[in-house]
Amino acid sequence: GMKKLKVVVAMSGGVDSSVAAALLKKEGSEVIGVTLRLFAEEKGSVKCCGGADSAAKARNSANALGIRHYFKSAQGLFEEKVIKKFVEGYLSGFTPNPCVECNRHLKFSYLAGLARSLGADYLATGHYAVIEKTSDGYGLFRGIDPLKDQSYFLYCLQRQQLGRLLFPLGGMAKKDVRRIAVELGLPSASAAESKDICFVTGGNYNNYLKNS
Repeated sequence: GMKKLKVVVAMSGGVDSSVAAALLKKEGSEVIGVTLRLFAEEKGSVKCCGGADSAAKARNSANALGIRHYFKSAQGLFEEKVIKKFVEGYLSGFTPNPCVECNRHLKFSYLAGLARSLGADYLATGHYAVIEKTSDGYGLFRGIDPLKDQSYFLYCLQRQQLGRLLFPLGGMAKKDVRRIAVELGLPSASAAESKDICFVTGGNYNNYLKNS
């Protein structure tokens, strides 16, 4: 039969990435969850997609799905590429979008490299976006759920990266993703939506800047 696809899923501990992993596993791929640790522990007050709290959730989801799961520390990279830039930009009067920087430098480049080193065919995430083959390679399109489109986060991806990326949720509505999470009994099923800039607690940037 066909060679089993090996896919690395970037797992944040949230419902989206957990369901993305579940769907790929159900399709018969060999799925490996990877969670990036973006913070040293003393920033314990920060609730973010790279903190200890979400790392534990990601591990629980991976266990619930019966897939291998790795933590990778990317703290130095995060500090330099994301936080430093955010603070500099903010202080010089811009309101930068650190999530875009984070996705560009970290999540995608770093995880894509990691996926290759683990011998995976694809990297998958829980973003609501769609990749389609176009006449000149691949194009990035909006996910179908109008409330959840995240393709704007990803505009910085290079075309050649798109061919090795999977977005299992691109054709789905958030409510269906939540329903699947509940059916599978995933620990993240009832979790609140994470909308804020991930490394700033409670949305108060000034506070964050004073502490950094």
